[in-house]
Amino acid sequence: MRVIIVGAGEVGYHLAQRLSQEEQDVVVVDSDPERAERASGLLDVMTVVGNGASIQVLEEAGVRSARLLMAVTSLDEVNLISCLAASRLGVKYTIARISNPDYYAKGSVLSRERLGIDLMINPDREAATETFQLLSSGAATDVANFADGKVQLMGLAVREGARVAGKRLEDLDSELGHLPYVVAAIVRQGETFIPDGSSVIQPGDQIYVLSPTAQASFIPPLAGHEPFRLQRVMIAGGSAEGRYLAEILQDQGIECTILDRDRRRCLELAEQLPRCLVLQGDATDLGLLEMEGVNGIDGFVAATGNDETNLLSSLLAKTVGARRVVSLVERFEYLPLVPRVGLDAAVSPRMSAVNAILRYVRRGRVMTVATLKGIEAETIEFRVGPDSAVAQRPLKEIRFPKGALVGTIIRGDTIIIPRGRDWVKPGDEVIVFAVPEAIPEVEELFS
Repeated sequence: MRVIIVGAGEVGYHLAQRLSQEEQDVVVVDSDPERAERASGLLDVMTVVGNGASIQVLEEAGVRSARLLMAVTSLDEVNLISCLAASRLGVKYTIARISNPDYYAKGSVLSRERLGIDLMINPDREAATETFQLLSSGAATDVANFADGKVQLMGLAVREGARVAGKRLEDLDSELGHLPYVVAAIVRQGETFIPDGSSVIQPGDQIYVLSPTAQASFIPPLAGHEPFRLQRVMIAGGSAEGRYLAEILQDQGIECTILDRDRRRCLELAEQLPRCLVLQGDATDLGLLEMEGVNGIDGFVAATGNDETNLLSSLLAKTVGARRVVSLVERFEYLPLVPRVGLDAAVSPRMSAVNAILRYVRRGRVMTVATLKGIEAETIEFRVGPDSAVAQRPLKEIRFPKGALVGTIIRGDTIIIPRGRDWVKPGDEVIVFAVPEAIPEVEELFS
């Protein structure tokens, strides 16, 4: 399948990298020759230098034979025009990265429905939602929801002395068999592997666990984390992500304070968020953080719009005594630094956009896709069709590729944490965890 990606920045490059690994026919378009050259040199993709909103450039990229176009530049207008042009030239699916609320508000004359664009992604909103989930969990470094929120995937660091530390998964299954969970992946010293029953969880491991959302609260204590209740949050920075997060917090009845250096922005936020306390100040001022009660606060989120400032203010908040610290990070290369410097979690608006887009790219009956930070694996939710190779067969008889694992089966309102004897039936929703090289074979099984 030919896929055209307009924009070779962080989002476009990451999408191209993922899709080229899965042997998709990827064409990257960017007006910056250096970005295009980087993508061409490092990835197995074709590149075209030019404006993605130009018909001539799109023709050069082979738009008439493309099935999907993703416009993910930092300019909303370029993304919209690229999608509109591609649609008129016969591209079946179009996706646009959009930040301006005027373009995606319900009832707007420029809404997705009226423009005929299949998906509009707002990275800032996606990031705010993910940040709230991370704050609420109290321990997770990653959170992703599946099956309309019924199933949750949680990433956790295993602490020394944790109940699961030093134990084989098959022994834990005997000890904790009454609890509905499955360890889908383990990251150890930067390497990802899909475990089996003989795998041993070690202190310092990053584990990824699937469980019913309603019962997910029992998982963090198993990894050595204390119970947590979110009541007070400070947001450092009045960026778009910060404002969207504040809206979520005030709607949930959680006490929220926003700190921003710009007086005019503070006045705007105070008007838009009547139930939040808005203060003018510098998020890197240690004395100010102490004075405003960051010591012991449940959650601190750095969302200034500058990665370096976010990381510094997060470190200061952690030093002062904030219980849960989340930093927004735009640049992908900074994400691995977060656990190394002692922060609880990071959220990347660009990675959030990638997650939302990938579900439209897959072959087969894909419902949801999640790409997580710092792990070379994806979580994919499939709906099983009557002609699928996995239908009407027990899991132990299905030859799944190495590096893939079935984590959950959803059958109606029933959530099944599967074992080898469980069957997959048509109409089931199946959540699979897989490393990139195993994804094509997994998709083939569910197609």
